[in-house]
Amino acid sequence: MVTQLRGEAQKLKDTNQGLQEKIKDLKAEKNELRDQKQRLKAEKEKLEQQLKSLNGQPSFMPPPAAIPAAFAVQGQAHGNKLVPFISYPGVAMWQFMPPAAVDTSQDHVLRPPVA
Repeated sequence: MVTQLRGEAQKLKDTNQGLQEKIKDLKAEKNELRDQKQRLKAEKEKLEQQLKSLNGQPSFMPPPAAIPAAFAVQGQAHGNKLVPFISYPGVAMWQFMPPAAVDTSQDHVLRPPVA
């Protein structure tokens, strides 16, 4: 009976030691995951800041710095006065529009042909 109890006690000690090691491993993994979560949060905030800064300025083509003399209106003084400038010549702007605005699949329903 005593040897049987000693055997059970030894098995429980071994099980306890194995569980303690498992707890250490899980704590280490938890700390690694916490660090990774913090790094990912910081990266997410950085990307959101970059996105906000990019949304403020168009990335496809900057506005012209100065209007060429060929487009200037005769008799208008250069300086603070605005000169009408129609568009960027030779650049198709539909490429930069959202896909919903370019979708023509429902045009026949929304705008029936006039005969």
